[in-house]
Amino acid sequence: MNQNDKIELKLNAKTETGKRSVVVSGARPSGDIHLGNYAGAVANWVALQDTYQCFFFIADYHALTTNYQDTSLLRQRTLNMVADYLACGIDPDKTTLFLQSSIPEHAELSLLLSMLTPVSWLERNPTYKDLLNQLTNLEIRTLGFLGYPCLMAADILIYLAEFVPVGEDQLPHLELTREIARRFNYLYGTVFPEPDALLTKSRVLPGTDGRKMSKSYDNIISFSDTPEIVRRKVMSMVTDPARIHKTDPGHPEICTVFAMHKEFNPHEVDEIESLCRAGQIGCIDCKKRCASRIAEIHTPIHEKRENLLANKSYLLDILDRGASVARPRAQEMLAIVREAMKIGFGSGALPG
Repeated sequence: MNQNDKIELKLNAKTETGKRSVVVSGARPSGDIHLGNYAGAVANWVALQDTYQCFFFIADYHALTTNYQDTSLLRQRTLNMVADYLACGIDPDKTTLFLQSSIPEHAELSLLLSMLTPVSWLERNPTYKDLLNQLTNLEIRTLGFLGYPCLMAADILIYLAEFVPVGEDQLPHLELTREIARRFNYLYGTVFPEPDALLTKSRVLPGTDGRKMSKSYDNIISFSDTPEIVRRKVMSMVTDPARIHKTDPGHPEICTVFAMHKEFNPHEVDEIESLCRAGQIGCIDCKKRCASRIAEIHTPIHEKRENLLANKSYLLDILDRGASVARPRAQEMLAIVREAMKIGFGSGALPG
């Protein structure tokens, strides 16, 4: 049975019982949401909330795994991310949106899962190896960084998630969560479902310099940028380096601006590709059309974001509302886990 068949069976079963399948996902508050985040994840979250019971969280515990030495911006970045999500279309009346650290049961379940997770499983994690090589300027050889897959597993399993929205490149991470759930169930009896991947189309947007859009490359277009800054960034994008004159045939497949057209201007993309290959549209005109289309999406989100950030109490209220829904579920699940592992005595009373 393939992945799509498994998902279909689960969805059919949920439909018969009248319950929606649970989806869980989170993101670290490491900076403002940009167009790459929007295309790769956030737009998908917005679509999922109409079909699934969604638990989306701001992963501030996870932010500490690589940025524990300087937390001065953590709270403001958390509020920025809440505003970004709401402005992009996450609806708190449809989705449980909360702050990870407001549910301490995540941390306790992570600790309990770490007791049964072999170190060799953690060390083979491809992200662990990659970040050790990339972030050489940070001291991240810590227990928290090595063991973050246990925290990730806790985030997912504590809500009995059936699906986790991921791209294909993230499947190894989810498989580790499945392995941890499988090992727990083998040792203590079946408690956790093994969550399936809700595969999303991998949409990696290039940044203004042609590399992957990333905060670390300083090549992003974020929703905190003003419309004028966005226009300037689009007009500065790298295009086809082999095209010298406006009438030279273009190669849109290697052009950053054309990649943006494919993502945000699907109705005109075929026409633009044809004109570019025939040398009938110049790069400046192509960029202007791209900037106009991006503005249609970006400007309303930017303006709503700014209005939300002006009302800090509302943003905190949204997080409190989400926590009031998420925490009772987490507490109930943790009690089941503690009972399965024979930790404590349930009510907290000493044995007679």
